[in-house]
Amino acid sequence: MSLAVIGAGFGRTGTMSLKLALEQLGLGACYHMIDVIQAPERVQHWARAAEGEQMDWDAVFDGYRSAVDWPVCDYWRELAAYYPDAKIILTVRDPDSWYASTQNTIFGPANASLSERDPGFARIIRAIAGRHFGGSLSDRDRLLQGFATHNERVRRSIPPERLLVFQVREGWTPLCRFLGLVVPEAPFPTANSTDEFRQKVAQRGVQ
Repeated sequence: MSLAVIGAGFGRTGTMSLKLALEQLGLGACYHMIDVIQAPERVQHWARAAEGEQMDWDAVFDGYRSAVDWPVCDYWRELAAYYPDAKIILTVRDPDSWYASTQNTIFGPANASLSERDPGFARIIRAIAGRHFGGSLSDRDRLLQGFATHNERVRRSIPPERLLVFQVREGWTPLCRFLGLVVPEAPFPTANSTDEFRQKVAQRGVQ
């Protein structure tokens, strides 16, 4: 089984909604950070990747047909080359609202305890900070610059016919047109708002 869709967008750009949408469209299970957090062996996969180890991508994504969110999006270039028939979706949102969302969720105190409990997960987070944001998870200028730089690199590198730049508020139509699928009658899924994130952290200590 190989990936049919690769998400290149950073976390907090609607990746959970995209995961649910892809699954609802019949593409099978979609890999997301939540899948990493819920399985310690997956944390170790990405901790090793962060150290530069060569990855067996087929083993990492065994049982999945699509993958989105961090840490997947940090390897969009490698994955696009490894799965040449996969389509790439770059989820985006307003930069200022993205920054605010990260500080209230994945880069804020609400999620810090997970890194404290799991050294492997902490390595993943440090790698994200170092790769994109000069080692910081809170400096507004660095985060916004990293966000813009990443999105522009994806846009420049992936041929237009293979890439969808997507805001989840656009709903089903551009996504289904890009994937060549019929628009479902059900509403486009929305999930993992800041409030939902905090509730999950309070209940389970995970994203």
